[in-house]
Amino acid sequence: MPNVTPTRMELTRLKRRLRTAERGHKLLKDKRDEMVRRFVLLIRRNKELRDEVEARLEEAMSGFVLSRAVMSLPAFEEALLLPSRQTQLKASTQSIMSVSVPKFQLEVSEDSGALPYGFLTTSGDLDQAVALLTLLMPTLIELAEIEKTCTRLADEIEKIRRRVNALEYVMIPEMQADIRYITMKLDENERGNLTRLMKMKDIIAERV
Repeated sequence: MPNVTPTRMELTRLKRRLRTAERGHKLLKDKRDEMVRRFVLLIRRNKELRDEVEARLEEAMSGFVLSRAVMSLPAFEEALLLPSRQTQLKASTQSIMSVSVPKFQLEVSEDSGALPYGFLTTSGDLDQAVALLTLLMPTLIELAEIEKTCTRLADEIEKIRRRVNALEYVMIPEMQADIRYITMKLDENERGNLTRLMKMKDIIAERV
């Protein structure tokens, strides 16, 4: 038996709460569906970037291995000791469906594009590997941004899913059951009052 007071005031309050819960349930479902749609798009983009990064990294690592095979260790380490350009990573945030996600921006200093080492003691494979990693850096930054965004969206989707289920399977059915119970009790009371009035009318009629 529901633990509620079967009064008209309580019935009005529960109906108001039920309308609010149903509106909230619809809004949360719409938000969840839109977030899932965006999440799927980001997951697809994430897979594209990851495949591209893995392929380029494999090619670059092969170049490093080949160059190390024909270069002495001191020459190899000296060639990679200094960067070819200055870079700066700026991190900020942006909002996707009220979810704060990271936004990365890579700033690369202007230079002549020259490699930071001479060509006398280095191999062409090293040049190619360094150039590949330089071109790959913006893609790596975008991949990191999308992967973190996917993680946060997945967490938020799970939270919204739990709220939707709580409303759909617990709160709304409980309020509907309470409303049915109160309505039934009020109808019983009304029928009881009506019966008593009819009996009183019959008693008065008999006395007259």
